[in-house]
Amino acid sequence: MASRPLSGDPIVRVAIVVIASIALLAGLRLADDIFAPLVLSVVVGIIFAPVADRMDRIGIPRPVAVLVLMVLLFFAFAALAYLIEPYISLAIDQIPSVRYEIRKLLFEYRDLIRGIDEVNEQMSEALGNGDSEGDGGAAAMPGMTDALFLAPAILAQILIFLGGLFFFLLTRDNIYRWASRRIGSRADTAAIMERFCDAEITVSRYFATISVINAGLGFAVGGVLMAVGVPGAVIWGIGAALMNFILYLGPAAMAGGLLLTGVVHYDGLMTFAPPAIYLAINMTEAQFVTPSLVGRHVDINPFLLFVSLVFWLWLWGPLGGIVAIPVTVVLLKMFDIFNEHPTGP
Repeated sequence: MASRPLSGDPIVRVAIVVIASIALLAGLRLADDIFAPLVLSVVVGIIFAPVADRMDRIGIPRPVAVLVLMVLLFFAFAALAYLIEPYISLAIDQIPSVRYEIRKLLFEYRDLIRGIDEVNEQMSEALGNGDSEGDGGAAAMPGMTDALFLAPAILAQILIFLGGLFFFLLTRDNIYRWASRRIGSRADTAAIMERFCDAEITVSRYFATISVINAGLGFAVGGVLMAVGVPGAVIWGIGAALMNFILYLGPAAMAGGLLLTGVVHYDGLMTFAPPAIYLAINMTEAQFVTPSLVGRHVDINPFLLFVSLVFWLWLWGPLGGIVAIPVTVVLLKMFDIFNEHPTGP
C-alpha cells in the first residue's frame, strides 16, 4: 500500500499555513517602513480610482489623469499643512503651561490620591524636574538633530507612497486581472474581477461619505468651541475631522487634548466644557448621522471592525488605524467571492 505524501497530510498543511502566516506578520511588522506606505498608497488609490476613471472616460490619458490627481492631492495636503501650522506652533509654545497646570492639579487634589509621593516622582521623571521655564521642557522636546535623523526615513516613506499610488492607479486594471486569474479558475475570473470592482466602489463610496461627515463634524466642533471662546478652535475643528478617520482612538485622543485645554485655560466646571462639547457632537454623529448614511452602503459587524482595528493598530500604529476599514471591506468582498464560487472537494 503506497504511503500518502507528507504534503497531503491535513496537519502538515495547517502547520505550513500557520508558519507562513507568522512569517508574513513578522515581515509586515519588521518592514513597516516599506509595507505601510505601500498599503496606504493602495488604499488611497482605491478611494480615488473612480475619479481617475471619470477623467479617463472624458478623454484624458491615464498617465496624465493620474499625475493631475496626485498634484491636486499634494496641493490639498500642502494647503492643510499651511493652515494648521500656526496653531501647531501655538500649541507647542503652550506645552510649559500644560506641564505647570498638570502639576498644579495634582497638588490641589493630593489629599484625594493615594500614594501621591510615588505619583509625583513618576510625573517628575516624565515631565522633568525643573520649572516650566527650565531646561526640562526643552529636553523633552525633539531637537534639530532628531529631526535630521528622522527626515530621510520620512522622505523615503513619502516617495514609496507616491510611487505606489502612481503605479497602482496606472495599472490597477492589470493588477485586478492578474489577481483574478490566480485566485480562482478561468471560469471564475470574470466574477472575481467584478468583485474587485465592487470592493473598489464600496470603499470609495464609504470614504467619500465619511469624509463629508467628518468635515461636518469638524465645522460643528470648531464653530461651537469658537463660540464658547476655546483658544485654537480652528485647529481643534480640523483635528476633530482628521482624527475621526481613526476609529475609537481618534475621538479618545481629541477628548484628552480638549481636557488638557480646559485644565490650562479654565477653572471649575468650565474645565470640562471643551471635552464635553466635543463628546456630545461626536456621539451625535456616531449614533445618528453615520449609521443613517454609511449603513446604507457598508454594514460591518462592530466586533469584527474592532478586532480589525486592534490588529492594524498593533501592526502599524495610527497608520494601521487608517487602513483598517478599507482592508476589511476588501477582504469581506473577497470572502463573498469564495462563498459564492466554492471550489470542489
